[in-house]
Amino acid sequence: MSWQSALACWYLRRQFRPETVKPGINVERARALTAKRTWSPRVPGGWHLREAYAASDAPLRGEWIERADGAASPAGAAVPTILYCHGGGYYFCSPRTHRSIVFGLATRAQASVFSLDYRLAPEHRYPAALEDAIAAYRQLVARGIPPDSIVIAGDSAGGGLALATVLALRDAGDPMPAGALLFSPWTDLAATGATIRSNDGLDPMFSGPAIARAATLYLGDTPATDPYASPVYADLRGLPPLFIMAGSTEVLLDDSQRIADNASAAGVDCEFEVWKKMPHVWPLFAPFIPEANRALDDAAAFVRRATSGAIHAAQPSSAMSIV
Repeated sequence: MSWQSALACWYLRRQFRPETVKPGINVERARALTAKRTWSPRVPGGWHLREAYAASDAPLRGEWIERADGAASPAGAAVPTILYCHGGGYYFCSPRTHRSIVFGLATRAQASVFSLDYRLAPEHRYPAALEDAIAAYRQLVARGIPPDSIVIAGDSAGGGLALATVLALRDAGDPMPAGALLFSPWTDLAATGATIRSNDGLDPMFSGPAIARAATLYLGDTPATDPYASPVYADLRGLPPLFIMAGSTEVLLDDSQRIADNASAAGVDCEFEVWKKMPHVWPLFAPFIPEANRALDDAAAFVRRATSGAIHAAQPSSAMSIV
């Protein structure tokens, strides 16, 4: 564990976690604090950031990060495209708050990335976010982007949303994306994972009981075990390759572990990395934390493998590694 990640955990434990111990959730305060604390990285050299926040931009409302020269992949192959779903419990954060991850993925994978500004709860409860993600994917395909060059990615709530989107597309008969990339995904809104309790106090960012409280904002009257809200309860058969990362002390670690186990049982290719003592969605701290940079390196390598067909050409497998 680097001193930089230790410092980040110290900061989160003192500034963020106390907010999650409170008995209620102040949505406006969470949004205001996040906007105030957001550090926005510079657009990488040779890349172009295009904001698309007008109502007329829907269903592709959000932000594009693309190579400024529009160069194609070698041998005329399609440029990889990442559809990114930001985290934030479905009720706060935005594409702007997650640019460190999005920019890092784009430059490392040499991919165009669209970061989706989906509708937030409680103003727009389930299934609004899912509807927005499905519509965005379908619009990418309608624009001529090959499905096998698209990876759907996300972190925390956005990780659960990314996986739910792939499930919904499969069930609707849509062409599947090349893969799904999930950073510390929130996949069980019923909050039944064992690490909700066993890692309570170890997680520098969240208290265990906060997870169930946050779920009610998004779910409304929807059962917490609905598989499109909580993919841990879904049948994962027929999904494209998955790549999952989580920290060993996260209260949401079991949300990743059970998805990896279920994917393996369903014959889905799944790579699962558990990083020792990393905070929730630590790639957000790139480029300041060495572990964040290495995690983005691994994630980008998965994007390249998935979109090149290298994973599909092999037999399905499941691998868990401790980093």
